[in-house]
Amino acid sequence: MSLKKSIFIIVLVLLVDQISKIYVKTNFVLGEYVEVFSWFKILFVENEGAAWGTKLSDIFPFVSDEIAKLSLTVFRIFAICGIGYWLYDSVRKNSPRILIVSIALIFAGAFGNIIDSVFYGMIFNDSYGQVAAMFADEPYGSLFHGKVVDMLYFPMIDTTLPGWMPFVGGNHFRFFEPVFNIADTSISFGVGILLVFNKRAFPKKED
Repeated sequence: MSLKKSIFIIVLVLLVDQISKIYVKTNFVLGEYVEVFSWFKILFVENEGAAWGTKLSDIFPFVSDEIAKLSLTVFRIFAICGIGYWLYDSVRKNSPRILIVSIALIFAGAFGNIIDSVFYGMIFNDSYGQVAAMFADEPYGSLFHGKVVDMLYFPMIDTTLPGWMPFVGGNHFRFFEPVFNIADTSISFGVGILLVFNKRAFPKKED
């Protein structure tokens, strides 16, 4: 698979990801949602941390939120440089198509979230109680201090557990809880393909 085709995949994912994020950011108040189906909602949330909203400052309380956010963004940039080299090297070595597609999807997703982290803080104003404006006069943050926009929410099961169940009876239960975006989906697909088709992606060389 050529480098041009892998770049096409990356650009396509980035376009869909950024268009969906900008639309939600400029049309929804933080926490607002639209119910598409009973099991699928467009819910606007912002993620200041890593996966599942985890913050570095939650793990290391002595680290301030500002330093933690900057450290995470810098780490993401270094990580995507490594993924980018992996993609280039795989194309150069004429690796299996399925491996190159997977790396391209992972790269695109990581790059999509880096755009939010690096630039959104200096482009948009905040979304608390208002719809944000693009290229605002008073942005909510600065370079490298943006928040990742998430909006895809699939509460496929949202119910109260039966009272006869020990320990958890009567408690509210919801599955699937995380809110994510197109970039996260791209990363998950890329990783999933590598896991499912591992032998095809990394064939053993015969003697």
